[in-house]
Amino acid sequence: MNAAVKGKLYLVPAPLDFGCDTQAPLQDVMPLQTLQLASRLSCWICENAKSTRAYLKRIDALQPLAAPLQSLQIQELPREVHKKGDHGGNFDARPLLAAALEGRDIGLVSEAGMPAIADPGSSVVRAAHDLGLEVVPLTGPMSLMLALAASGLNGQSFAFAGYVPQTPAERAQRLRELESLALKSGQTQLFIETPYRNAALLQSLLQTLQGNTRLALSCGMTLGTAWSHSAQVSNWKRDKPQAPLDLPTVFAIGR
Repeated sequence: MNAAVKGKLYLVPAPLDFGCDTQAPLQDVMPLQTLQLASRLSCWICENAKSTRAYLKRIDALQPLAAPLQSLQIQELPREVHKKGDHGGNFDARPLLAAALEGRDIGLVSEAGMPAIADPGSSVVRAAHDLGLEVVPLTGPMSLMLALAASGLNGQSFAFAGYVPQTPAERAQRLRELESLALKSGQTQLFIETPYRNAALLQSLLQTLQGNTRLALSCGMTLGTAWSHSAQVSNWKRDKPQAPLDLPTVFAIGR
């Protein structure tokens, strides 16, 4: 098939307020060009069809969709991809891209932020490259980069460590490993947790890390209630800042 007739895969960022009680006005956090491109797509690959339809309704209010919402083709990534991730090469996403081989553009969207960054989607991007499709990332908010910028930590060398273990002993061991790496190399370590476990993670950080390690939290990025704080662990213990831990939060440690 002539590559010129193939569709493109657009990586469509989503606002960072998914699952939050309040939502930022979409036009305040998403570039107009991204909304315009998203509005004309009729094929989608996503984590959750329900939340994707809700996002498309928000887009439709600003940039009318090219086709009725109920007529759009929306395919979900398998559940196991959500739980185990899809960066290991074990999931074949090529069947999801059949529409692009027929000449139609496809949008890939995650629950929040940029697809395939701290979210599923890398298997779809890999498959698109393997099929000779053009991959086009669109501009939008990414909580990891916003948090890193707000942290005052090393932005020249950093790593995203994903989720830390849930059990207290394993979590503390992993935090000590990340702290050792950050202090020895100067590389900022970023990680996240589901909001209902944020308080337990912060408590573990304050109990586990050395007093001179710098800890930064960024909560609810792009929301009106966004909050960022960066200080040495000893100062966190002394000042006891009240972070809004019910919001999606990015944690970072460094020196």
